[in-house]
Order: sequence, then C-alpha cells, then structure tokens
Amino acid sequence: MNPTTRRKAGGSAVSVVIPAYNYATFLPRAVGSVLAQSHRALEIIIVDDGSTDDTPAVCASFTDPRVQTVTQANAGLSAARNTGIRAARHGFVAFLDADDAWEPEFLARILARFDELSPRHGAVATAAARIDPAGDIVPGARFTFGRSGELTVLDFCLRNRPLSSNIVLRREVFADCGDFDTGLRSSEDRDMWIRLTARGWRFEFLDEPLARICRHSRNMSRNAPRMKTNSLRVLAGARAAAALPRWSPVWLKVFSVHYFQAAWTHYDDGCKPRAFGYLLASWLLWPCFFDPVRISEPPLFRLRTFARFLINLFHRRK
Repeated sequence: MNPTTRRKAGGSAVSVVIPAYNYATFLPRAVGSVLAQSHRALEIIIVDDGSTDDTPAVCASFTDPRVQTVTQANAGLSAARNTGIRAARHGFVAFLDADDAWEPEFLARILARFDELSPRHGAVATAAARIDPAGDIVPGARFTFGRSGELTVLDFCLRNRPLSSNIVLRREVFADCGDFDTGLRSSEDRDMWIRLTARGWRFEFLDEPLARICRHSRNMSRNAPRMKTNSLRVLAGARAAAALPRWSPVWLKVFSVHYFQAAWTHYDDGCKPRAFGYLLASWLLWPCFFDPVRISEPPLFRLRTFARFLINLFHRRK
C-alpha cells in the first residue's frame, strides 16, 4: 500500500474497543470518559469476555446509541481485542482497558496529529498519568518515553510503552500485521507494536498525559513470572523474525532492559532473591547505559535500584 493523497483524520470516526472481564466497578468510568470526548464521531464496542460479575448489567445500563456490547466466552485480552477489531466499523481503532480512562481531548488531539502525518503513520499514542482505583492521579507517576516524536522498532524492543489504552491506530494496520497474539497473556500490545513498526508502519508519540492508567491489585502486571515469561517470548520472537538484525549486539541491551524490568516486577511481587538475580543479569548483559533517556530511566538507574532494594530490605529486617 502506497497512498499518494493524505486522508484527513480530524473528521473521521473512531471505533473504541473496551475489553471487559469482571471489571464492573471500573467500566462506567471508562465508558464515561469516551462519551465525554470532544471528538464526537465514535462508536464504543464493549467486549464482555465472559464476565461472572455485574459487567453484563453495567453494559445493559448504557443508553447512548453509540455504545454496543459483544459477549463472548472467556478467551483472554488478546482475543477480546480481536473481537472488537472485527466488529469495528470505522477507519480508526482505539483500545481502552476497562479500568483506564481518557482526558476529554484525547481523541481530538491524536486525530489532529494524524492530519499532520503521512498515510504510513499507522499509530499515534500519548503519554499517560497513573491513577489509583478511585480515579485520583498519583503525583509524579507517568507512562512516557520522555519525548515527542517517532518511535521505532528498537524503542519497542527496549521498552514496553506505550500501553494499549493510550493509542489510536488505522484499522488497515491489522489487515497488514494480523491480530493480537492470543497465546500471550501479557505483552500482547508490545508484540503488536514491534510487528507493525518492523513492517514499515510509522508510530508517532505525543508526550502529553492524555490517558489515565489505573494500577491496582487485580492488574495483570501484578503477576511477575507471567510478565517475565511473556515479555521474553515476545523479544525472542522479534529476534527470530529479525525485527532488528539478528546478531546485532543491540539484543544484549534489549535483554538487559528486560531483566531490569523483571527485577522490579519480582521485587514488587515479593520475590526478593529473584529480583536481585535479575538485576545482576541485567548488569552482566550490558554493563553501562550511556543513553538511559532512551529507555526512560535516570542516570545510574540500576545502581539506584540496587541501593533501593538494599535499603528496603534492611528496613524490613528492623
């Protein structure tokens, strides 16, 4: 595909896919944030992934004609997103997890940016603030790359950002790159971003916190072993597919960051010995990062992490 004319996105409609599994408590906030968008041309597709709580009743309570619900047997987040993509009627598709939310200008700002970009820009994402389960912003906590501009396949191999709740894509991207991998129970969004950029689609990032990502005890990211396993599978698959040159030393840096992130998730999950082990593995794979900003980390980030692990460990023993 090589379009020669630019299609204006600003007046285009967006299909917003909201996968929902037992998130009845959060779903009204997510749907409300979409209905409050200043960009009004949209449809909302809630995919009830076999919920056993009050999610069906909550879905039935929405009276806005732009909201529809698709129900399926529980098949996981990737399958729910794929169901939503197949049901989408519009040229742009956005994903919003049922516990997250958007600022009112989220869609308008992204579509305005699409207007300024080429047809080969298949995705535009924004930074995001972190919120607690009550919806209050956690001060200082942001999901960002620290800069606006184009993100490449290397960026996604190095870091699992942006998340799916702060991105809008052209629907044709999925016809070209395929569905979300239903075999992944996490990191499925990272896998998709790697695939689309490896196939030549361009990915723009706006360092504006226009989405709100909720962190709570039921997040999938709270399962550290599963997160590590799926992340490693995605990166190994990307290397096998030569998303980056297969024998490039950059893969040492990629897996070094992977083990650094695994150290943090395992530490937060209470697996302290493994956390220290993964931090050591990160150091051995890539001893020094001269460009920590590339992975949204401060200088000496591993040394700082090691010190924090030790300080917290000693405090717990007192």
